[in-house]
Amino acid sequence: MSFELPDELKFITNSKLPQKRSYESMEGKICVISGATSGVGYESAISLAREGAEIVMLVRNAEKAKKVCENIKEVSGKVTRYFLADFCKLSEVRSAVNEILEAYPKIDVLINSVGIHNTTRRLTEDGYEMVFYVNHLSNFLVTKMMLPRMIESSPSRIIYVNSEGHRFGGLNFNDLNWEKRMYIGLAGYGAAKTAQLLTMMEFNKQLEGTGVTINAMHPGAVRTNIGNNNGWLYRFWLQKILWPSMKEPHIAGEAIYYLASSPDLEKVSGKFFNLTIEETPATHARDKVAAQHIYKISNDIISE
Repeated sequence: MSFELPDELKFITNSKLPQKRSYESMEGKICVISGATSGVGYESAISLAREGAEIVMLVRNAEKAKKVCENIKEVSGKVTRYFLADFCKLSEVRSAVNEILEAYPKIDVLINSVGIHNTTRRLTEDGYEMVFYVNHLSNFLVTKMMLPRMIESSPSRIIYVNSEGHRFGGLNFNDLNWEKRMYIGLAGYGAAKTAQLLTMMEFNKQLEGTGVTINAMHPGAVRTNIGNNNGWLYRFWLQKILWPSMKEPHIAGEAIYYLASSPDLEKVSGKFFNLTIEETPATHARDKVAAQHIYKISNDIISE
């Protein structure tokens, strides 16, 4: 008799399954990508541009952005624009998104790829725990601001680069800022990714009947620079222990290309994918009451 893992544990085998591919042209599509200067965001930009998409980058580092623009020009012949914002500052994110909205009357795809991982508790200038702020709040603000334009541009797609790391821990609504507990990096990361998934559920309800889909994905166990902002011991563990067993990040770019372009997903929304395989998130990331609660909290913060 064969043994089948329960839905919540299928992530263990899903990443080893054959992945789905899309060969749809993206010619004429406008794709906004945050965090596009390295890792998953960069590979997404290259994959989409190679198939005809016009890439609009929302990034922090101008020098890195210029290099990516050159790389995209080499592989696609396309001219790429970038807009600058530090995702530790909601004011900069808001300003950059407004510039994008002024420049582009149509947006076909939004990919929220920016993210960080801290091993110790750090605060933004506004006094918020940084991983929650960057990975969740800033991406929440981008999505919220882009929604009207994407509805006007429908059919369109929103993709969150999430993580199986959401399984590391849920949200403690009595201590979202980690003031009462010892900060644990994986738990902080898991909380931020959980907040992403929960608010995605709320956005999905708002988008019913609009022609806009919103989904999240785990980009696979791939080598990226996330976490390189931490101390030498973590960097050593990341680069010498983890990276040798990880895959090249281009597989994440291919998966995002599928999610952004495949006709099979034209009406699929509110789902979580392990690369291109749909799977069930952790129980705490599917709590409808928690989703409403964190959506309201997030909306209140970005409205301050």
